[in-house]
Amino acid sequence: MELHIITDGKKTNEELKEIITSVSAVVDYIHIREKNKSPHEIVALVEELLKAGVPKEKLVINDRLDIALVTGIPNVHLPGKGLPVEKVKTAFPHMKVGVSIHSLEEAERAEEAGADYCLFGHVFETDSKKGLMGRGTGALGVIVEHVKIPVIAIGGITPENAGKVLEKKVRGIAVMSYIFSSKHPKEAATRLKQVSKGKGDDVATLYQWTEDGSG
Repeated sequence: MELHIITDGKKTNEELKEIITSVSAVVDYIHIREKNKSPHEIVALVEELLKAGVPKEKLVINDRLDIALVTGIPNVHLPGKGLPVEKVKTAFPHMKVGVSIHSLEEAERAEEAGADYCLFGHVFETDSKKGLMGRGTGALGVIVEHVKIPVIAIGGITPENAGKVLEKKVRGIAVMSYIFSSKHPKEAATRLKQVSKGKGDDVATLYQWTEDGSG
């Protein structure tokens, strides 16, 4: 079960480097999604992470194919209305390309276009999508059943509700604020990874730290 984390666009490069290097050994993929930073700033961040020992295979550049190419990162994630997946895969067959989807129709189009995986959300209500109801695990399950490419779930996922997501046979889960807003990112990532591996059944006990404000 893969654990993806996505930067929240609210941190400085220095803060991101500290968090990412602390969790890089625990998580499977780290999505650099920094819409408010200039290309120069994002390239600088990627270079700092690589120098710090973060494997380039774990880094995913969101939307900016150009930055992925110039920094040698082999993974790019495209928004639903971003670059056409098939054109990216044709021009750069070595790239692993994911795409954000919000419906079964979009998932099927992504698969037909040659996407390596799709990211579906938001599953549960989340602060990043205030006022919008989650699409639910039912819709998630339908997508998993109808496409062959891996499906990653995102949106309000925590250790307490991750089990409902994993029941749908997703390839992985993705989180943003759960890691990047945590006071203890490494511990948060470790606990979520334990859940994704089917460990830590006593959630109430294992995650009591989240209730006392420490995470």
